[in-house]
Amino acid sequence: MYRHLAETYVGRRVLVTGHTGFKGSWLCQWLLNLGATVSGYALQPPTSPALFDALELKQRMQDVRGDVRDAAKIQQEVRRFEPEFVFHLAAQPLVRYSYQQPVETYETNVLGTVYLLEALRQWNQPCSVVVVTTDKCYENREWCYGYREVDPMGGADPYSSSKGMAELAVSAWRRSYWQDCRIRLASARAGNVIGGGDWALDRIVPDCIRALQAGLPVDVRNPGATRPWQHVLDPLAGYLLLGSRMDIRTVSNTDATAVCDGFNFGPSVESSRPVRDVVETLMRYLPGNWRNLPSQHGVHEAGLLHLCTDKARHTLGWRPVWDFQETLFRTAEWYQEYGQTGDASSVVNRQLAAFQQAAV
Repeated sequence: MYRHLAETYVGRRVLVTGHTGFKGSWLCQWLLNLGATVSGYALQPPTSPALFDALELKQRMQDVRGDVRDAAKIQQEVRRFEPEFVFHLAAQPLVRYSYQQPVETYETNVLGTVYLLEALRQWNQPCSVVVVTTDKCYENREWCYGYREVDPMGGADPYSSSKGMAELAVSAWRRSYWQDCRIRLASARAGNVIGGGDWALDRIVPDCIRALQAGLPVDVRNPGATRPWQHVLDPLAGYLLLGSRMDIRTVSNTDATAVCDGFNFGPSVESSRPVRDVVETLMRYLPGNWRNLPSQHGVHEAGLLHLCTDKARHTLGWRPVWDFQETLFRTAEWYQEYGQTGDASSVVNRQLAAFQQAAV
């Protein structure tokens, strides 16, 4: 399904914001394997250890350190690099942190997106842009139906609402400035992304890994909360596929119009599982135990969330590749192999190859 991506990205200039993060590092590795010339724009890696460092990406791509809240610097970077594709992943990505730092969350997720879009508008050269938000951008009704791209934006917490606002900004720039498809703009909404190389605080898989490696029980806040779990490669494949379908060189304006829109890239219904299933499945491969330990300072977190992906399936030909069991197996495998060898590139490349083979 994805072997043709090299035809799109080989030798092309691709700007990735948030390249030092977990998803950004996986994406940069894939783009480099496809033969792209990659420039990243981000703050320092948000964790130590960090996948960006483990993959030694700094030595293999252009590494620009900057804040998306710095409008002048992001504009300078766009003009310097002259990207043909942009994947905007830079964000404040944590729900609970957004309660502590709401202003930072809105500045980064909303204004950071606006500054990038405005930099592209001022530059005014042909380019294909994918802005990555989240499944939490929807006004969550706690219903069993999958959210569709036409459902209202919203959110009960600063993080979710900031991502909904980013989606509204994307829609406004597309309809106000780029209906002629000179700059082609789409947004992508993924589920709860997991996989090897994530060491973030306050996320269930890294929390599990840290506790298990220390021989401690895993503290689980909301074991019954249901999320759409997916391996990091599934949404990244969607982003790359979406970008290829907006390629200025090969796609007509008429065909590009159909994909310059918002898209959900979530897992199958069977992969929407409660948190306890994630923890217990992970422990089949990394033995340990867990305990229900509700936060003493609990904040609102959605109890039920699922995405409808019909649009991505029918319009782009995208589908999830790894199911829930394979996702957890591959995640555990990554940490096991990296812990034994310290060679992140080897395990990432092997899993990339296995993923693409499974997608055929």
